[in-house]
Amino acid sequence: MNITIYHNPRCSKSRKTLEIIQESGIEPKIVEYLQQPPDAARTERLAALLGLGVADLLRRGESDFAEADDLPPLEDNAALAAWIENHPKVLQRPIVVDEDRGIAVIGRPPENVLELLKE
Repeated sequence: MNITIYHNPRCSKSRKTLEIIQESGIEPKIVEYLQQPPDAARTERLAALLGLGVADLLRRGESDFAEADDLPPLEDNAALAAWIENHPKVLQRPIVVDEDRGIAVIGRPPENVLELLKE
């Protein structure tokens, strides 16, 4: 299984999701997205894999979102994805992708990842 987790090690939900994946015997590719933000194209792909618009990937409670003075229109997926690349703190976490099957889940709650781990 080719699993990627967009991970924030400071987030308890992200840590628990990673633990569930590893306990299942899978060693995922770990992308610490605060240090390596996904580019705009990848963010749009993540949204598509999740069946969501890019705006649905936003953590609207984050101060980076609430206080942003450069936020593009929320319905402009391309512009919003580019904005997220420069403001990765606002990205939902963790996002877990099964690269082989082209599906993804948000690990909130962490048990959501169990859907990906089924064969």
